[in-house]
Amino acid sequence: MQLKVIITGSTEMVGEGVLLTCLNDPQVSEVLLINRRHLDRNHPKLKELLISDFTKINEHAEELKGYDGCFYCAGISSVGVSEEDFTKATYNTTVSFAEQLASINPQLVFTYVSGSGTDSSENRKVMWARVRGRTENALMRLPFKAVYNFRPGVMKIVKGQKNTKGFLKVISGLYPLWNLLFPKFSCTLEDVGKAMIHAVTNGYPKPIIEVTDIKILAQKNS
Repeated sequence: MQLKVIITGSTEMVGEGVLLTCLNDPQVSEVLLINRRHLDRNHPKLKELLISDFTKINEHAEELKGYDGCFYCAGISSVGVSEEDFTKATYNTTVSFAEQLASINPQLVFTYVSGSGTDSSENRKVMWARVRGRTENALMRLPFKAVYNFRPGVMKIVKGQKNTKGFLKVISGLYPLWNLLFPKFSCTLEDVGKAMIHAVTNGYPKPIIEVTDIKILAQKNS
């Protein structure tokens, strides 16, 4: 099966790692990047659509048809951000994007990167976990072919990544230790990318994809 996929957030660490994994995977024939700013990378599989406002993707409906999966990796850190601003960037933007994409291409598989510790009950005191849980729940109500919410923890970056902050490179470099001590909290970004690809080709029995599930999905054959 040859896949055509959409990726958001490729100018940041998670999205870039997923992108490189897709470019290296023979199952993926085309990648459309949806970015707010240009990504300086060339590849025969690669196309780019620059959109300043992710809540207005309906204006580009024709360009978004015919894709098999969307790997939504865009997002912001909650550090130093108010709940109002974090909700706007995390819940409002993501759900609006997904609602419009579902109306354009309901046969698409949508995967969303939230994070380990996300709160499905939406009731915990931890703000980011509550908002991401609300976002996951809203996405799972949309009429896509399937929705999978990925909850990675500590991740090792993919070789060749450029958009990685210094402290994240340090954490990535310590991955063997993290994986030894906390295997249920640690995976590679290549695992995340492969798991997303295999979620589209094979499906998975659960919509919430924890680190253990990511590792299982990453090993599945197409």
